[in-house]
Amino acid sequence: MPTFAYSGRTRGGQNVTGERVADTMDAAVAALRREQIMVTRINAAKAAKAAAAKKAAKGGVKVPSKNLAIFVRQFSVMIDAGLPLVQCLDILGKQEPHKGFSGVILKTREDVEAGAALADAMKKHPKTFDALFTNMIAAGEAGGILDTILKRLAVYIEKSVKLKGEVKSAMIYPIAVIVIAAIVVGAILWKVIPTFAQLFAGLGAQLPLATRVVISLSDMLVSYGWILIIVMGVAGWAIKTYYATENGRRVLDAIMLKLPILGNILRKVAVARFCRTLSTLMASGVPILDGLDITARTAGNAIIEDAIQVTRSAIERGETISAPLRETGVFPSMVVQMINVGETTGALDTMLSKIADFYEEEVDTAVAGLLTLMEPVMIAVLGVVVGGIVIAMYLPIFDLISKLT
Repeated sequence: MPTFAYSGRTRGGQNVTGERVADTMDAAVAALRREQIMVTRINAAKAAKAAAAKKAAKGGVKVPSKNLAIFVRQFSVMIDAGLPLVQCLDILGKQEPHKGFSGVILKTREDVEAGAALADAMKKHPKTFDALFTNMIAAGEAGGILDTILKRLAVYIEKSVKLKGEVKSAMIYPIAVIVIAAIVVGAILWKVIPTFAQLFAGLGAQLPLATRVVISLSDMLVSYGWILIIVMGVAGWAIKTYYATENGRRVLDAIMLKLPILGNILRKVAVARFCRTLSTLMASGVPILDGLDITARTAGNAIIEDAIQVTRSAIERGETISAPLRETGVFPSMVVQMINVGETTGALDTMLSKIADFYEEEVDTAVAGLLTLMEPVMIAVLGVVVGGIVIAMYLPIFDLISKLT
């Protein structure tokens, strides 16, 4: 029998929503009327919704950060307005466009309605709500400041989304230009150069060195291009497989941090993320050891993660946070000094937030500068490569013309 999702009002004026199994839509409406529910909206529940709910029961789904940020922001506004928790989750779950996330929210609502704490209900979906998310929600529930915690969480997620976008901009632009340049040069060598080579062979002219080099590259691409594609595919797979290992991740992340220009940006991003995450957790009442453990797991770089875990172990032994951070050699001295001041004054969460703001602005400036620099450099390189090929092909023609005149 089909399932119908409905919205309506009871005789007392209370808004209700739910689902009803019936042979037809008219039968569902009639059954609801017998229960004294005036139906305002009814339609067939989609199979995708049921599938999403089933998937949600198995640990949740990976949700885009943008959807999560919108959910948290709307959730905080509703809680601040005084709406009951279950009603908030019900409204947000039904209006969420991402089907998988919608199923997770509605499943969380069911668990909360059954008596579970919100944090415990969310912990059942670790793919959707990570440790940072659930620990902050638990702290908010325990302190009776859930609306405040949700606002902090919304700010954190929004800033995190912005930071990721900036890193992608810094990396995607040069990669895109290089790929386009490779395609253009490859097309010229594969299709255009062989035509010139046949022309020169028919004329029997003595070719300059530059022309011979370009023709040789063209012959290699035409004859062994498929091998090159296979080698590139295998290399990509090998790097991905190696990065999936613990040692490979450390090696490649260390190399990324040492890259010129880009490595400096990635280090600033890691520092900003560390400070923002730990500041948000501490301001929400999460213990510092738990906060450092969560921060390490969300660092995004194995070298930074190891440094945070070393710091956490030192704090467990009774040391301050600034001293072990300095010994790791990963964090800039300015960051360590500011953290030391924050510890001394008892305002570590505020100081961490200020450091995060500073480094996020530094990332903005660095990315803008990189893109400004990369644009003319990439255009110049592409022009030199393509122009060099064109000149190499026309040199023999110029020689022939000069001999004829």
